[in-house]
Amino acid sequence: MGKRSTAAITAALVAGSLLTGVPNAGARAAERGADNSSPPAGSPPAPGVDLDTVTIPELQAHMADGSLTSSALTRAYLRRIKNVDPKIHSVLRTSPTALRQAAASDARHRRGETLGPLDGIPVLLKDNVNTRDMPTTAGSLALAGSPPDTDAALVTRLRKAGAVILGKTNLSEWANFRAAKPTSGWSAVGGQTHNPYVLDRNPCGSSSGSAAALAASLSQVAIGTETDGSIVCPAGMNGVVGHKPSLGLVSQSGVVPISAEQDTAGPMARNVIDTALTFAVLSGGEGAGAEHRTGLRGKRIGLWRLPSLGPDVDAVMTRTAKKLRKAGAVVVEVTPPYQERLAELEFPALLSEFHRDIDAYLGTREGPRNLAELIEFNRAHPEERTCFAGQELFERALAAPPTTDPEYRAMRAELKDLSRRSLDETMAAHRLDAIAAPTNPPAWTTDCARGDNDVIPSSTPAAVSGYPSLSVPAGTVNELPVGLLLMAGNHQDGKLLSLGAAVEHRLKAWRAPRYLPTVGSSGAPR
Repeated sequence: MGKRSTAAITAALVAGSLLTGVPNAGARAAERGADNSSPPAGSPPAPGVDLDTVTIPELQAHMADGSLTSSALTRAYLRRIKNVDPKIHSVLRTSPTALRQAAASDARHRRGETLGPLDGIPVLLKDNVNTRDMPTTAGSLALAGSPPDTDAALVTRLRKAGAVILGKTNLSEWANFRAAKPTSGWSAVGGQTHNPYVLDRNPCGSSSGSAAALAASLSQVAIGTETDGSIVCPAGMNGVVGHKPSLGLVSQSGVVPISAEQDTAGPMARNVIDTALTFAVLSGGEGAGAEHRTGLRGKRIGLWRLPSLGPDVDAVMTRTAKKLRKAGAVVVEVTPPYQERLAELEFPALLSEFHRDIDAYLGTREGPRNLAELIEFNRAHPEERTCFAGQELFERALAAPPTTDPEYRAMRAELKDLSRRSLDETMAAHRLDAIAAPTNPPAWTTDCARGDNDVIPSSTPAAVSGYPSLSVPAGTVNELPVGLLLMAGNHQDGKLLSLGAAVEHRLKAWRAPRYLPTVGSSGAPR
């Protein structure tokens, strides 16, 4: 797909169906009702601006008419972080230059020289994305010393677009690729992130802090990363939107890796329009072409039910299918093939790739210089074992066949072939615009002794194939959000975002969190 300028894509997105798919702030505030028990967070940044519901185009309109400044918006988010984040522990640190960045944006707005839709918009970064002016730790004490020498390529794009880098979010340590039974949302650097909807429930991993921070309205947008499920599962479980882009559309440079064959950073937000505008900046416009869709009529969606996630989730999918059909979509039930074989092959391939890629990354940082030294660091530092002690995945990766091994090469080739066929064949057989599935079960109770309860297969086909996926809120089970995962063909990110906006508009499933301490056992997935 040809490259288009970010400005052209932004204009198309805002003029087309994406913007019309987002209810205005007043309507969304009314939908959530009067019982929102969010902790008090100070005054709004400007009259008529509700941080829970406002979109980037609405913020830019306020900035253009002078009723809002980036400085006021940034201060409002910093106040919310101070007042709200102690309940959820999603933000590791805020940038000491955030207000200076905002002031520079305000000066550009006054001169009429804005850099695009993200100019002056606060963005949180998952703390495995390199920043030259703040630590980048992947949640590990091993990287808690000096910051990296340079920004990640995606951070350079955000800065050039005028975004305010607000701070760094907690994550599952090493993106959930350390222990055989990890606890998502925990890191030695940041402790445990909690789900804002029900505080004793898990936020899912590994972009847990990014998703929880968005649910609590601690930033306008956030950046997550995914190898398999780590953008979309936290998005689903925290009731926000998460986009896992087509592989290669967002640079991997300067992001702590698991596997170059699957890793990608991607945007997360409380609505699809903000997600799409952020993706246009991250990708430099590559693959972000907008389709002017007016709704769901005539769209063909394949529903992959995944009954293993439980009857409550299946009931959400039944209600979702009914709403989409009422809007004119054709919904047919599908089961993508080859899933058992993908599950057999993916993990062994990732072990070999992790050893290769983490050694290359650690060679650029102070601290352990390779995986063997990292394993020894964890053995020598008991703080790394306060939630779970294991580093079985590190140890298995150290012993895995190198990526030059013919057996490994055959595994990755089969993975690529079968994962793409699983989606391509299903899409072609039913003439589909997208495949839909539940993103997640209701959040399980966080328990360091037990670890995660997270066998969630819906993310795997798109993750392994490198195709795009998008999670939008679909509903709740006993106060706990459930997302709808949409998948499409390679580099069809623009079409997927347009469809996602239409689905979001029809489902109207977003609700603000109430920070409940717990819910009854019926909220457990199984």
